[in-house]
Amino acid sequence: MADASKKRVSGDGRERCAWASGTALYTVYHDEEWGVPNRDDRHLFEMLILEGAQAGLSWSTILNKRAGYRAAYDGFDPLKVARFSKARVQRLRDNPAIVRNRLKIASSVNNAQRFLEVVDEWGSFAEFLWDFVDGEPITNHWQTMAEVPAETPASKAMSRELKHRGFRFVGPTICYAYMQSTGLVNDHLVSCFRHGEVG
Repeated sequence: MADASKKRVSGDGRERCAWASGTALYTVYHDEEWGVPNRDDRHLFEMLILEGAQAGLSWSTILNKRAGYRAAYDGFDPLKVARFSKARVQRLRDNPAIVRNRLKIASSVNNAQRFLEVVDEWGSFAEFLWDFVDGEPITNHWQTMAEVPAETPASKAMSRELKHRGFRFVGPTICYAYMQSTGLVNDHLVSCFRHGEVG
């Protein structure tokens, strides 16, 4: 990421987290989605798949392929993804619009199945997920991106529980990125215009 100690003021006069100035996609994602508390199961499933796909890659790679993922994964309908056949999985591996990693693709189908098991038990995935933060988003007050952790006790607990339930590509760092992207935590810098809006 760019030097987090420097202010990032865009042409519209609003200061943002330093990483948001990379591309237009980054800026829109930062301004409209990142850190916004979300309890919609379809969106939570989408971000679970995308965060797992991002492992070892840049987030810009995933944002650039997001439309491709939505098409390839039937709008991120977990019911449909959970039933993907071997032939459908092979088509995913041949699809240049997504990350064609064999293990990540296999994990996405597995995670859809595990996702539905959680829904059956909890009533919704949101109920299960938000329990890790006692139902309310955690608002942090970081001055620089250097202060933002890669993982926390909550993300470690989430990772342990998801792995116990058979999910894959859900290490504590991925889980923390997931918490950020779905608004379980607000990690916008205090200088960022979105910090107060999200909070």
